[in-house]
Amino acid sequence: MFNSKSINSMKKIMLVFGTRPEAIKMCPIVYELQRRKMEVVVCVTGQHEEMLQQVLEIFEVHADYNLAIMQRDQTLFDITELVMKGIKGILEKERPQLVLVHGDTTTAYAAALSCFYMQIPIAHVEAGLRTYNMYSPYPEEFNRQAIDLISAIYFAPTELTRQNLLKEGKQASRIFVTGNTVIDALRTTVREDYVHEYMNWIGNHRLILITVHRRENIGEPMYRIFQAIKRIAEDYKDVKILYPIHKNPKVRQIANEVFDCCANVRLVEPLDVLDFHNFMSKSYLIVTDSGGIQEEAPALGKPVIVVRDTTERPEGVEQGTILLAGTEMETIYNMIKELLTDNKLYKIIAKKTDLYGDGFAARRIGDILEEFK
Repeated sequence: MFNSKSINSMKKIMLVFGTRPEAIKMCPIVYELQRRKMEVVVCVTGQHEEMLQQVLEIFEVHADYNLAIMQRDQTLFDITELVMKGIKGILEKERPQLVLVHGDTTTAYAAALSCFYMQIPIAHVEAGLRTYNMYSPYPEEFNRQAIDLISAIYFAPTELTRQNLLKEGKQASRIFVTGNTVIDALRTTVREDYVHEYMNWIGNHRLILITVHRRENIGEPMYRIFQAIKRIAEDYKDVKILYPIHKNPKVRQIANEVFDCCANVRLVEPLDVLDFHNFMSKSYLIVTDSGGIQEEAPALGKPVIVVRDTTERPEGVEQGTILLAGTEMETIYNMIKELLTDNKLYKIIAKKTDLYGDGFAARRIGDILEEFK
């Protein structure tokens, strides 16, 4: 298990991630540790394959191992089984002194559990986020609580997440408030001179950027969300709505059905991280059920309407930069309408904040890990 001796003898660090959001947040750490000439091993699982590869290319990160687990209609059982089977031999070969996992994905959970079985210490990046509802979001709330149960080091993005960990009995000396590395990534990707073909379609219209994909929203909740957005598209002709649609075929089926024939709604393939961050920067407001966007948008001064019943990022709700809408059509429609019609309210919400980080989280993580060498 984790002890002072294992910290002081740390020589090799492995980072494991497998989804696009994880990659966006872990690549700044890879870069930072390599810059410090630390011995780093990067293992990707390929839970998202094509979208993951786009991020690696943009950040110029080379994966030493790729489990390539992605398959059509993959289930949580598939992901967990394939990650654990695939990573066992890599851990045996590399024998890292510490493994970094990120957030709340099934990749992170399966990798952490594998390390626990092999008694390899785990550092959890973005530790301490909570809704305390195991099915919202699902399975992410379980994943992050389970990872924190067996972690040795906690990189908490905010003071509130640190307090969550302390309330659960985690050792204070193992918890470090670093900010979120997604803000580090924004410093690399957002550009003043950015151009894209979709910008010609948007023109001088106000852009509403959409991302909706969570498992718990698929089905009736997603229909309600999309119907609210469709009403906005019909009622406000000065608005253009861009939806980089998730690869999940169930999401695509619902979106194509609802948005068919909506001239000012455009469904497009997933954007790479550089494009997406710049479209966020150009947007008027964002509607999402994503986690990371709730951190990114306030840093860019963009209002976020979160189409979920709970959020593990309540700091933004308390500060007023995040509006928690739930999944009822009328509520979502009215929230978007209010931001489109009440300029005074919009200006209050659309303020830049460093609530989730100042862009130097990876540097802090590097400093902490160097002390443990």
